[in-house]
Amino acid sequence: MPYTAVTDPQFVPAAQAIFMIDEDIVIGVAQGNVAKAYPAADVSQHGVVHDEMADGPIIVSWCVTCNTSVVYRSELKGKRLHFDWDSMVGANEVERDRETGSLWQQSTGEAISGPLRGSQLELYPFVRTTWREWRRRFPSTLALKPLPGYAEVFPFRRGRIFEGIPGGTSAPKGSFGQDDRLRPKEIVAGLAIGTGAMAFPFTALRTARVVNERVGGIPVVIVHQSSSDTTTAFDPRVKGKVYRFAPANPDSSSLMDEETHSTWDAYGHCVDGSLTGTQLKPVILVPEFWFAWSEFHPKTKVFTAAGQSSSKNPGR
Repeated sequence: MPYTAVTDPQFVPAAQAIFMIDEDIVIGVAQGNVAKAYPAADVSQHGVVHDEMADGPIIVSWCVTCNTSVVYRSELKGKRLHFDWDSMVGANEVERDRETGSLWQQSTGEAISGPLRGSQLELYPFVRTTWREWRRRFPSTLALKPLPGYAEVFPFRRGRIFEGIPGGTSAPKGSFGQDDRLRPKEIVAGLAIGTGAMAFPFTALRTARVVNERVGGIPVVIVHQSSSDTTTAFDPRVKGKVYRFAPANPDSSSLMDEETHSTWDAYGHCVDGSLTGTQLKPVILVPEFWFAWSEFHPKTKVFTAAGQSSSKNPGR
């Protein structure tokens, strides 16, 4: 099928999304009372989906080569931009905006050439999760409806996406990452704050489940629900005080803070205790293969299940 951007997305209620299975990986976006699921098996056939949320236009993107899922605001200085697939750099997709012809690295949201070179798109809150988990959280969610002919390719695309989950032995041709602290196709949740960057491998998160860390000097809490490989992150500060968290059940769908013993869900909302009703500010993670994260963040640290982060790169 043509590898073209979706500019007029159509959605169906969850009950009508018969083209999806529970284990499908989706990019979930929620704003106000509206929740939307973008199937990776569909987005990866187009590269970019343009959409509108209540607070402005966004683009949803998935590079199947490096397993990078990401959502950006598609406005720059008040001007909307529209994107199409253009090429590959470092085994990561590059999009060209129609307005200026500038080229943008999908993994980082940075313009790498053209009139807007050096400009940066703003990340928009999203979560990589499964269709089952997203429906559980948002029963009234909408699902992106595939264009005619695209749903038939879902089984093949699922295979392409799922094959990276156990990891891999080599990076694809054209990638320039040489960091061998992890296997090239290890999936990580990447987090960049200021000049700091850290990769949280899914394999380590499945063991640690909840991580209290600092990235770029800023406190963060990372939560991993192993049943769906859903990873979320939050700023653990409430009224200036940093709280520490621990899992309250085996899947980390429930958390407890160490200071007040209040109960929280995996999405940063306090559901019981003295802090009931408090919502922690989300921190946006970028899930992708290690070779992609490390090539675009060469000074990244790596979280280990033992709680020791590594900043050494023996492969360079």
